[in-house]
Amino acid sequence: MEHRVHPMKGIRNFRDFGGYDTEDGRKVQMGRLFRSGHFNLAEESDLEAIQNLNIRMQVDLRRPDERERMPGRWSGEVLITHDGGREMEAPHQRFLKEVSATGEDSHQWMHDYYTKAPFRPHHVSMFRDWFDGLVKLGSDEGGLVNCAAGKDRTGILCGLTLTALGVDEQTILDDYEFTNVAAKVDERLPEATSYYNNLMGKSYSEDVYRPFVGVHRDFLITAWSAIRDKHGSIETYLTDVIGVDVEKRETLRQGYLLD
Repeated sequence: MEHRVHPMKGIRNFRDFGGYDTEDGRKVQMGRLFRSGHFNLAEESDLEAIQNLNIRMQVDLRRPDERERMPGRWSGEVLITHDGGREMEAPHQRFLKEVSATGEDSHQWMHDYYTKAPFRPHHVSMFRDWFDGLVKLGSDEGGLVNCAAGKDRTGILCGLTLTALGVDEQTILDDYEFTNVAAKVDERLPEATSYYNNLMGKSYSEDVYRPFVGVHRDFLITAWSAIRDKHGSIETYLTDVIGVDVEKRETLRQGYLLD
């Protein structure tokens, strides 16, 4: 999977999430679907590299307060955002400030987050706009999904995109979990632990921060389970909530799959 990563100096977890086989024997195109963290720290060389990828559409899944604190240095010609979901501070930081947390507590917090995330109105609105935009892109144009770290909100939407294109669930989970490699989570964790402990006046171990810096396969499984509990299947959720019905899925497959 390492060939999917586009190394950037100031953008984390920038990678292509195409190239996967579908269950009907076709393959998702590479060079069309991208995912990453935010662009606030993007360097000039990063911006040049992005320009060469011909990414026309971007969905920035961050809340408005996140975008205001860390405005991006790049945006797609078609930019999808939403003004809903505003917070005074990141919810997981508020959680860590208010309790004496263990690694198990943090892991459970993330499970709770993934149970709710697919149904939050501002997420649903941006998910809808993303799929609508994919249908409109030209055959040589790309789309990019990002949030703050490019792992949770981004992971859910990328998983839904691959589902709509016919990629099997285990492959989707593998791609999701690849964030731990692409974002160099083991390498970053000690620095992140020190930074957040200093910021919040805590002395938490690395285990407390790992669920917030990286991903765990079970998190996306939790989101999928929550969707199935409410709608019976991911495909029904795509149809009833996101507006990606059978006809639109076929249009997407014609545009983004190789025979």
